[in-house]
Amino acid sequence: MAVILDLMIHDLDLILELVRSEVMDVRATGVPLLTMHVDIANARIEFANGAIANVTASRVSRDRTRKLRIFQPNGYFSLDLAQGSGDFFRLKAGWQGLGATTLEQIVEHVRLEALEAEPLKLELESFLRAVRGEEEVVVSGAAGAQALALAFRVADAVQASPLATARP
Repeated sequence: MAVILDLMIHDLDLILELVRSEVMDVRATGVPLLTMHVDIANARIEFANGAIANVTASRVSRDRTRKLRIFQPNGYFSLDLAQGSGDFFRLKAGWQGLGATTLEQIVEHVRLEALEAEPLKLELESFLRAVRGEEEVVVSGAAGAQALALAFRVADAVQASPLATARP
């Protein structure tokens, strides 16, 4: 559960913010490779609006892994949250009338890059400004509670998966 609450919960919050639809189904699996607890977890989350998110959090690789993919009717996000980069693909407006012969002619690609900054430091600075009344909190209590509830659903699905009980 620690890999879900330590790493994946931030990604779940982001997914909920991007998709903004009711969670309909959660399927997940996880494996305890190095410790007695799940060290790598993957979840597939289906939403009422048709979006599907696939998220992985891992302590097993050399570097912390936080990968996120969101499939929506209007586009596809592929994000590497540990590296702060990603891609967004969507069909170009009016693509049917373009007479396109290549994928590049109908699909718009946007490269996403995060600001060069330490996320924990930014989070703490933002929290202090909110406590001082200088700005609104970035993640509301309600949004945090939604992300936590989804994290528990993922953890329950992981615990129900056969791999989660395998021990190193």
